[in-house]
Amino acid sequence: MRYEFIYEHPEYPVAKWVSFLQVSRSGYYSYLSGRKVRESKENALKKRVKDLFDESGGCYGPTRVVGVLRRLGEKASYHKISRLMAEMGLCSIHNRYRSRSLTNSKKSRGLNLPNLVRGQSFNAPYQAVCSDITYIRTGEGWLYLCVVKDIVTGEILGLATSDNMRKELVIKAFLNAHARHNLPIGIIHHSDRGSQYTSKEFIEMLAQLGVKQSFSRIGMPGDNTWAESFFATFKKERVHFNHFATRDEAAFATFAWIEGRYNNKRAQERLGFISPTEFRKSLLNKGLKSVA
Repeated sequence: MRYEFIYEHPEYPVAKWVSFLQVSRSGYYSYLSGRKVRESKENALKKRVKDLFDESGGCYGPTRVVGVLRRLGEKASYHKISRLMAEMGLCSIHNRYRSRSLTNSKKSRGLNLPNLVRGQSFNAPYQAVCSDITYIRTGEGWLYLCVVKDIVTGEILGLATSDNMRKELVIKAFLNAHARHNLPIGIIHHSDRGSQYTSKEFIEMLAQLGVKQSFSRIGMPGDNTWAESFFATFKKERVHFNHFATRDEAAFATFAWIEGRYNNKRAQERLGFISPTEFRKSLLNKGLKSVA
């Protein structure tokens, strides 16, 4: 019960109101004295929520804010955080967009290409990675982005950008990942059946490095949902609602977001509201083997 309408007035003394409402006079004054404390705590929580929202670049919704607060040892309920965010006008920028497919798999339809990840369970970094290509509109034309993502941790291990999407793009992305993380022999590389990934040069490079190559089934984009989900997040949080005048500007923004935000700071619900890099380090500290 709320008592804000009770006030001191010569004709309507507090004693008369509290008697009518069947509450004690001391209880009413106790409520008044505690209200300032509650308001102070709520204002502090609002500031914490606003800071997290701003740090995320406007990408965190109530669920992710609650998860981060709880991980940091603070009490937070979804309904309360949702209400506070609504009051402050904080709304995640996530929206749905359709993307066109970039890779052409017509030439590989008759090939017997294995799917080594379907039905498999991975539990450690560097057991399997996935790769795909997306595009970014700029004032100079399209910029193409290829990433190599660890399936378990979700971390982007390597990337490459170019003004075209020839096989050199995917080769460079994987070599960047291999050089940075010293990927072990026996690791699985999964992708769609695009001509870049089925090119002789790419297949031979993976074989020389001791990498097992895996492909999605024909007409089954869900077989590479790891890469698809990353690009959806990337587009919503960094590309949509932004204009890049040049390809260099877009490339720099992409690298800054992936390395400065996604890999090292962006809390993920499935990882326990920590970043992919933190999750990788935690798994390696447990001594889990890199390759099954």
